[in-house]
Amino acid sequence: MNSPKAQLLIKRLNDDDLDIPLPGYATEHAAGMDIRVNQAIEIAPGAVVLAPTGIALEIPEGYEGQVRPRSGLAAKHGITCLNSPGTIDADYRGELKVILINHGKEPVSFKRGDRIAQLVISKYERVEVIEANELAESVRATGGFGHTGVH
Repeated sequence: MNSPKAQLLIKRLNDDDLDIPLPGYATEHAAGMDIRVNQAIEIAPGAVVLAPTGIALEIPEGYEGQVRPRSGLAAKHGITCLNSPGTIDADYRGELKVILINHGKEPVSFKRGDRIAQLVISKYERVEVIEANELAESVRATGGFGHTGVH
């Protein structure tokens, strides 16, 4: 028996944005929902833009929203999300904005309603934090960046 699906509530912040589709899954097995910009923007090479979406989310308790880049924008234009994946906590109710950067050599323009990123809703668990004087030994021990797989 399947348990009921968690619900993501989405509020439009502007009545003028009724023509822009809400985030949604493009295919049956897609993990991410497309996020769209609600105004035209241009991103110059090397520039960072905080792209508005005109929506706010109510993410269920025990879940987080992860804002991730769209692979096509990265491959074709060098557009990606900074702070990726960006975390949206379940108690945040402000406008969803996406931090975009243009790593390409040309300016990139987005029209109102264009897809700019994707949103993945992910379950998480919180842990109890305990200060310790000693930690259990492990094979890796203190091996840091680039350490795994090196003998």
